[in-house]
Amino acid sequence: MTFEELGLSAEILATVAREGYTEPTPVQSAAIPLIMAGRDVLAAAQTGTGKTAAFVLPALELLRAHANNGFSPARHPVRLLILTPTRELAVQVSEAVKSYGRGIPLRSTVVYGGTRMDPEIKILWKGVEILVATPGRLLDHVGQRTVNLSQVEILVLDEADRMLDMGFIPDVRKIVALMPANRQTLLFSATFSNEIRHLAGEFLRNPETIEVAARNSIADNLTQVLYPVDQDRKADLLINLIRRDSMEQVLVFTRSKLGASRLASYLDRRGVSCSAIHGDRSQQERTRALEAFRGHFVKVLVATDVASRGLDIADLPYVVNFELPYEPQDYIHRIGRTGRAGASGTAISLVSPDEVNELRAVQRLLRKSIPCQVVEEFLPDPDREPSPAPRARGGRPSRYGQLSAAAGSR
Repeated sequence: MTFEELGLSAEILATVAREGYTEPTPVQSAAIPLIMAGRDVLAAAQTGTGKTAAFVLPALELLRAHANNGFSPARHPVRLLILTPTRELAVQVSEAVKSYGRGIPLRSTVVYGGTRMDPEIKILWKGVEILVATPGRLLDHVGQRTVNLSQVEILVLDEADRMLDMGFIPDVRKIVALMPANRQTLLFSATFSNEIRHLAGEFLRNPETIEVAARNSIADNLTQVLYPVDQDRKADLLINLIRRDSMEQVLVFTRSKLGASRLASYLDRRGVSCSAIHGDRSQQERTRALEAFRGHFVKVLVATDVASRGLDIADLPYVVNFELPYEPQDYIHRIGRTGRAGASGTAISLVSPDEVNELRAVQRLLRKSIPCQVVEEFLPDPDREPSPAPRARGGRPSRYGQLSAAAGSR
């Protein structure tokens, strides 16, 4: 199938061609005709399969009839609202809207927390047809009466499962209550869960369901590997791997903001150019760090899970789980940053004996074991097991044995 067969206008087809796309991805082929037909859609697809274009392109097509060059804000009410869970994803989607909508006189902007509201207010007062927003900041604007949602025709909930995880659904409910009941609603997610299906039942009307990949699957061209190592030697093992394999552009995930800052500082001191991106950094700092990483000015970007759903880095070769996430679903979101759009990628996990339960949870979700490799000088030290712990046969601590068993033999 080609983009021409999906019924898109010549203007949008020309933009798609300029962006270098020749054939629609499976989720685009399935979603675009349904959205253009006015249907509500519940869609799940692997990260990196073109979900953003799958809803932006048909939404632009539907709004073309409202395009105008009038100066009055009344001629530019919010007609398309796209809600995202993170600032990074909001910026990414907003950039896609501007790229795909080039040449169509539809105004768009993005609003998110962590920045001053005044510049956003000035743009909103002039009127925009397309608004990309994080839920909390949008409610701030609603409270300031700088945005009116009474004419929204299309609502998009992007990465809805992440919104659920981050506790944004009460805010989403408040926002939905401000919109017309007869709107078209599109719910896009990296994965489906029972909670997401219940959410769809609440917000969508008789939706068409699209699931172009098996639940919790990962890209076929993504290589996964884990290295057993004691927690306090992970940073040195990471440096060893980066230098051994001449790694460039390595996205590293930690569990905490403090851990991200400490790791970035340690790597920098050891001669590995690095920056960190997490919730305690200002939006300007986060943007600078991301641009430096994309531009290859720094080799390593350390991030917390707040960034795992909003980062879009072309041809990212490596993702490293410095610590396994507490929620196994976040493992899939993290490693989905590499191996995107047909490119190959490698996902590395540094696993300590204290992370046996997290490793088993991830492997249960994947329904397979993650291949294990070792760097001999960084193997976990059996003598570091706390003394009260029972010991397995041969004198090795049971937790070390559990890690060996969970990771598989060398």
